[in-house]
Amino acid sequence: MALSSTQHLRPLTPTPITTFIFFLILLSPTLCTALGNDVGLEFLKVSSSEFAGTVKTVFDVFQDVTSILSQFGSGFGDSRLDNAVSDCLDLLDMSSDELDWSLSATQSPQGKHNSTGNLGSDLRTWLSAALANQDTCMDGFDGTDGIVKGLVSTGLGQVMSILQQLLTQVNPGGDQVSFSSTHEGKFPSWVKPGERKLLQENGIEVDVVVANDGTGNYTNVMDAVHGAPNYSMKRYVIYVKRGFYYENVEIKKKKWNLMMIGEGMDNTVISGNRSFVDGWTTFRSATFAVSGRGFIARDIAFENTAGPEKHQAVALRSDSDLSVFYRCGIFGYQDSLYTHTMRQFFRECKISGTVDFIFGDATAIFQNCNISAKKGLPNQKNTITAHGRKNPDEPTGFSIQFCNISADYDLVDSVNYTHTYLGRPWKPYSRTIFMQSYISDVLRPEGWLEWNGDYGLETLYYAEYMNYGPGAGLADRVKWPGYHVMNDSSQVNNFTVTKFIEGNLWLPSTGVTFTAGLGV
Repeated sequence: MALSSTQHLRPLTPTPITTFIFFLILLSPTLCTALGNDVGLEFLKVSSSEFAGTVKTVFDVFQDVTSILSQFGSGFGDSRLDNAVSDCLDLLDMSSDELDWSLSATQSPQGKHNSTGNLGSDLRTWLSAALANQDTCMDGFDGTDGIVKGLVSTGLGQVMSILQQLLTQVNPGGDQVSFSSTHEGKFPSWVKPGERKLLQENGIEVDVVVANDGTGNYTNVMDAVHGAPNYSMKRYVIYVKRGFYYENVEIKKKKWNLMMIGEGMDNTVISGNRSFVDGWTTFRSATFAVSGRGFIARDIAFENTAGPEKHQAVALRSDSDLSVFYRCGIFGYQDSLYTHTMRQFFRECKISGTVDFIFGDATAIFQNCNISAKKGLPNQKNTITAHGRKNPDEPTGFSIQFCNISADYDLVDSVNYTHTYLGRPWKPYSRTIFMQSYISDVLRPEGWLEWNGDYGLETLYYAEYMNYGPGAGLADRVKWPGYHVMNDSSQVNNFTVTKFIEGNLWLPSTGVTFTAGLGV
């Protein structure tokens, strides 16, 4: 029963037993940690207390770096520097969350901390994301005078070193922890039983409607995002009617489980034109950016119209763990799709661009997508992928399966003059596999391109498996130590939906079609 403001509780006289209980309550976190040390966690190679101690060290450094960055707010008259500082603060904030999730998982393995249930995979994903965030923060200072970068580089370098250490403390395989809700149909712990059919055809419940003609709840997408609940444990569905929406949309980390539905990628288009040349960092140039976990987009397009002469210009950026893009268009030139971090699934999407137009350090699978190379600047080479795996302990990579690799309409007549490649190694442990896909004559016979001399050629992992089409011939492919031609299905199983992104544990709840394995 609630007490009114005029009611008071009679003070209790402490007794030895109540004092002892109160003392135990105060000590409970420490006690739980101590007890946890006696019980080995199979997904960790060290004790939970050692892991937690290392995480605390990272938090302390984060605080120091944040304090330095906070002194460099806007007002210096340098928009590029302002954007870089803003990026870093956001990235440190996201990293703090990712470390907090990791800590929660190790301290309470049976707790509902919004994981897939495979805690080894979850921890490696979240720690890899935190590691990539530091690199992105540093990259954002390119083109500035370097003073701020110099001030924070020592701290960020220390953070990256510790995060790499944490990655080595997690077993690669990990063990699955079953939650009660995952026993029935393998749905994530946050999807309630009554909502499991929510996303199936003819069963979608719309929360709000966006229409630029004024016939909905909102006239622009960003207002609808602001109106969505924070940390929602159920789907919140935004229906965007047909039309062009000229705006930059950012779904922050607090907006969990948003679903955005359009009326088809040719009909509902979110369009922007930010670019590196115009003073934006690559990270902040995105027309549409999403960080909130569990995001789903369907039947909608994201485009950046800055053009090839503006260089880095992102159409879509995702840091959303367990996110899905179904029947979506991602259109741009250089850096069209920034799969920045986390586990992502793309199905039946159209993706076009020129240089590194699918890039980032996510663990991403592309199934049944049309991937098209466009005509860029004169003498410019096209590279479809540029994966950013920096450390061999990261679980990240790109798996491109059942896709169509071809020339876009503006390149069809000049494929012999614009050279197109499957990818190049942005970071030393870049990892990408093309499998069971059609490759047209848009591709150069050597297949892959160097980044800079022999950088990464021994440490990268590039592979091809059972591709077909005029560009799929392997006779003239590169001879790098890190390049592999696969002939055995057992070699590629690790890059399937089930193995690579634990898709069988969370994709069923999205209602999106997927192929769990090799489909043969």
